[in-house]
Amino acid sequence: MTLNSGCRAEGKTILVTGASAGIGYFVAEQLAAEGADVALGCRDAAKADLAIQAIRVRVPAARLRSVRLDLADLSSLPATVDALDVERLDAVVLNAGILLSGPERRVNAQGHELMFATNHLGHFALVAHLAPMLAAAAHSRVITVGSFAARSELLDLDDLQSARDYRPKRTYGRSKLAQMLFGFELDRRLRARGADTASIIAHPGGALDSLTPSRPPLFVRTTAQRLRGLPAGVVLHGKHAGAQSIVRAILDTESTGGQLWGPRVFGLRGRPRRETPHAHMTDLEAADRLWAASVALTGVDPLVRPATPLRK
Repeated sequence: MTLNSGCRAEGKTILVTGASAGIGYFVAEQLAAEGADVALGCRDAAKADLAIQAIRVRVPAARLRSVRLDLADLSSLPATVDALDVERLDAVVLNAGILLSGPERRVNAQGHELMFATNHLGHFALVAHLAPMLAAAAHSRVITVGSFAARSELLDLDDLQSARDYRPKRTYGRSKLAQMLFGFELDRRLRARGADTASIIAHPGGALDSLTPSRPPLFVRTTAQRLRGLPAGVVLHGKHAGAQSIVRAILDTESTGGQLWGPRVFGLRGRPRRETPHAHMTDLEAADRLWAASVALTGVDPLVRPATPLRK
């Protein structure tokens, strides 16, 4: 990927959540290639080690480390931030997420629906705990990784956790919409406070494994997979290409708080460009109610430094 001049990342420390696979892996690889110190936030330490091995094959001088991160367990986040052991953080990429396919509604240790808890609440709380480090870095950024799935969903603010009507794909789409609402609302609140941190939203478009190059020992694309994916390459792209919108949002000096970045061709494939968000992604009333509910559910506020342990 070629960014505008002045967009290299030497000296920057960046945390990428969910960096052991998919989009998150390629974000970490591309940031390492641009010279960043990259922390891979991963639930599985063995997979994180494989990701680091794969990156170093392509970027031998990469500055990498991993921290254990389980966004589904809110009580574990303070320990993750302590393990990060940095005084300042130039950016955090809120990428990790899960999509469940089974019909059973699952909950985390705090009793919250698992997709909403992992994709939204965990990131909401993580930003709260990282706030002092983000504030210590000049022009720091919070990058929320959105999804096409959020375009066709609306939040049920009276049933955020799908307790009354659970449908996996819809619940996933709503959790990603909640993430994006949070990203836009975070920037509004940061601007109102005169903060130097910017919140930017980016999405990878239509990114398929079959169009993604191998990264052994982490991921190997077979010849059969490549051939099956060729027709889709007309309108979609691989995860390495999908990561470019996110990296652009992090490093490009032309990107600013409150923007949405995605692929150029119908938002599905191609080089990054700025997009106009759909109205329901920036709804002020919905965002305000979601923020209040998220504070109540997590026990922390991204704009108020945590003073007490997270709720269990």
